[in-house]
Amino acid sequence: MKEFHEIRDPIHVFVKLADDEREVVNSRPFQRLRYIHQLALTYLVYPGATHRRFEHSLGVMELATRIFDVVTAPGNVPPELRELLPELTNSDHLRSWRKILRAAALTHDLGHLPFSHAAEKELLLPDCTHETLSAAHIGSPEMRRCWGAMKPEPRPADIVKLALGPAGAAELRPRRRLSAWETILADIIVGDAFGADRMDYLLRDSHHAGVAYGKFDHYRLVDTMRILPAAPVDEKEKDGPTRPVLGIEEGGLHSAEALLLARYFMYTQLYFHPVRRIYDLHLKEFLSAWLPQGRFSVDPAEHLLLTDNEVTAAISKAAGDPAAPGHDPARRIVRREHYRLLYERSPQDVAVNRAAGGLVFAALGRQFGRANFRHDRYTETSKPTEFPVRMRDGRISAATALSTPIANLPRLAVDSVYVEPRLRDRAQAWLDRRRAEIIRPPAQETDHDHAGHTP
Repeated sequence: MKEFHEIRDPIHVFVKLADDEREVVNSRPFQRLRYIHQLALTYLVYPGATHRRFEHSLGVMELATRIFDVVTAPGNVPPELRELLPELTNSDHLRSWRKILRAAALTHDLGHLPFSHAAEKELLLPDCTHETLSAAHIGSPEMRRCWGAMKPEPRPADIVKLALGPAGAAELRPRRRLSAWETILADIIVGDAFGADRMDYLLRDSHHAGVAYGKFDHYRLVDTMRILPAAPVDEKEKDGPTRPVLGIEEGGLHSAEALLLARYFMYTQLYFHPVRRIYDLHLKEFLSAWLPQGRFSVDPAEHLLLTDNEVTAAISKAAGDPAAPGHDPARRIVRREHYRLLYERSPQDVAVNRAAGGLVFAALGRQFGRANFRHDRYTETSKPTEFPVRMRDGRISAATALSTPIANLPRLAVDSVYVEPRLRDRAQAWLDRRRAEIIRPPAQETDHDHAGHTP
């Protein structure tokens, strides 16, 4: 029997699967990912961006495996970490955890909703995320049969912890806690610094959208990744216990910088493209009107039956029927009659009032009717990405202390107002005349201004 199967991939050339892993790929939860677009309706702006979560998940498994093999190689493990992480010295444990890591990387996106992130937060129950659904599928009877056929057999609970990471696993009930070893493996897949999930989506989205912003030297980055003691970032941590985390050798620092810059540019140039964003808003409006009770079901069996295909067919039908739920946003998507960008965040306006977009939205709504405008706002709240770097002389330093680009990478933000196309010229002329009056320093705002501000 053939020991592995090869799948051609435009990013990684080949992705290799063992026989038992191919059964996971052939399962219904994984095959469903063939019909979930990676970038929602982005293909309406970038025609090549039609790739799916299916190939992305295969790519994440391939990259995560490469990272695991590098950081666990005997010559790459500092002696002091062998005591902190005994798993590194047990070859049987390493083989078992490698299998679990590959299974987790393969299944980390099983719970994605139609069109991925486009309409997730508002259309699921408050305590539910796509990670919740991923965990449910990983533990389902069908997937348990796949795990049972593997040798060594992974525990679904271990797969869930690595697939979701510390934040995702902590939100589950019962709450799941990760050991230091499990945290490192989870970071290999979904880590904020250089997890395989982030690496693959940047490379893959850039390739399919036809832009160069997401490219970086991932070969060099992976080859220089190591498990290292966390570098102290302030005086309080200097005498604290050693905490092993993912880091890099100094020779990979420029590759790490390139990854983080690639993420920044992909967001500013592609993910935050204003037409892409308004299509997400119209899609969310359609789903809210079309779905029963305006929300996605959290039942795994029902989740399996709903993909982009069913939503696309419903949008097409609703666009031609004025009486159908969600007709207006469906019509705007199908006929490209989406709301047009009228106002977007600018440094000058933010310097006057950080709530400038909300004030513009409220003022336009009072003048022309709120239904004729949409407000799109997002501000990144995370801190600068931090990880340890082992210098050529053996000392450990924090990445932000060594790298000006990493320490000073701007936070991502969107604050835009869109207008019904027929009103664009009138609304633009009105806004141009009153912009300074609308965007005033906070001390000059009145109670009336706050009443119209969108939280």
